[in-house]
Amino acid sequence: MSPEAPPSGRLLNDGVLKREVFGWALYDFANSGYTTVVLTAVFNAYFVSVVADGAAWGTLAWTLAIAASSLIAMLTLPALGAHADRHAAKKRLLGFCTVACVVATAALAEAGRGDLWLAVVAVVVSNVAYTYGETLIAAFLPELARPESLGRVSGWGWSFGYLGGMLALGLSLAYVLSAQARGEPATSFVPVTMLITAGLYAAASLGTFVLLRERAVPQAERVVSGGKRVASGVVDEADTSLARLAHSWRLARSHRDFSWLLLCGASYQAGISVVVALAAVYAEQALGFKQADTMALIFLVNIAAAGGAFGFGYWQDRIGHKPALAATLVGWIVMTVLAVAATGPGLFWCAALLAGLCMGSSQSAGRAMVAQFSPLAHRAEFFGLWTFAVRASAVLGLLTYGAVTWLTDGNQRLAMAATGLFFVGGLLLLTQVDIARGQRAARGEVAA
Repeated sequence: MSPEAPPSGRLLNDGVLKREVFGWALYDFANSGYTTVVLTAVFNAYFVSVVADGAAWGTLAWTLAIAASSLIAMLTLPALGAHADRHAAKKRLLGFCTVACVVATAALAEAGRGDLWLAVVAVVVSNVAYTYGETLIAAFLPELARPESLGRVSGWGWSFGYLGGMLALGLSLAYVLSAQARGEPATSFVPVTMLITAGLYAAASLGTFVLLRERAVPQAERVVSGGKRVASGVVDEADTSLARLAHSWRLARSHRDFSWLLLCGASYQAGISVVVALAAVYAEQALGFKQADTMALIFLVNIAAAGGAFGFGYWQDRIGHKPALAATLVGWIVMTVLAVAATGPGLFWCAALLAGLCMGSSQSAGRAMVAQFSPLAHRAEFFGLWTFAVRASAVLGLLTYGAVTWLTDGNQRLAMAATGLFFVGGLLLLTQVDIARGQRAARGEVAA
């Protein structure tokens, strides 16, 4: 049974001001334009059709670039999270990541026909920086919201984020339509959409750094052999990222339900990564959508995702995070069936609408459950492990999709059908998660 809702005005932890939560959610607003315009609606299809010049390997090349960025992020995030926890440096690191993502996104404006390596490098750098920022901002959630309100506050961030994605996409779509009316080619108007996205990201994120406080404190140090000082309970910073990763996994193994949640998240996020990165490619390659049609489609998806994330946050706090996540995974399975069955725009629009409703809901539920299962001293580290699992799944999901299209001479439908299996796997793994036991382990009451 889910906990009772707290009294009005008690959704936030003591001392947390509403403007801080607004500043926190503003970062979701700022960075959502990157995923919406670059990864989902515009640059992915542009990469396949223009940068790769429509070659048969174009889709595989795009999935390899996204997979490479995910691999880099997942191998380095535990070390980044541990450093942030030790030095109470989440906000400072978030600033560095934001600058890197904005600059690399702007660099995509220089990628034209045949500029493969420029596009690949800029995509990898921007996506790694985006992933770091996404993890660091999520680690602030348990500092802001009370345990019984994590779903609602997480949902506020996700829903506000989709509004930011819609703003970036709406501005980009307006420019694309005007450019097309003037007879300009994609090589003229797509670069401008990259600059719009980078500029909005930079401007909106400023509010986060003004309003959001870093409440964590540096961890206590202990003296080890040789006179060096290291934070209690963690490995030395001189250790490699792989050593940090191994330490993080050993810590997670003592939290059984968090470990099951990682496996569940890795499975269903593999499917989500395909939808985010390849929805526009599927619409154009399998159903003949034009670029403006695809952008309008993704705009609708963001409207549905914003409403779904906001309303779902209240619903999941009422019925419990686990059954709520299960409901969204069923929705993802139905969405996949509709997308594969679609032979024209009508049914695919229905699939896209359902994907939008499930998108924000499943992301919000996953983040809230990680917050519940994270020990106080290891919040950034546990969120780093969650992102590790998500990015590892992105490698698997994207390479699976890309390989299926390559081996079947571009059969997008079969690749989408294979994607549905990841949602089925996530639903099965979720049955092993015990919310109450995971919360007790996070509080140190049991070593489960």
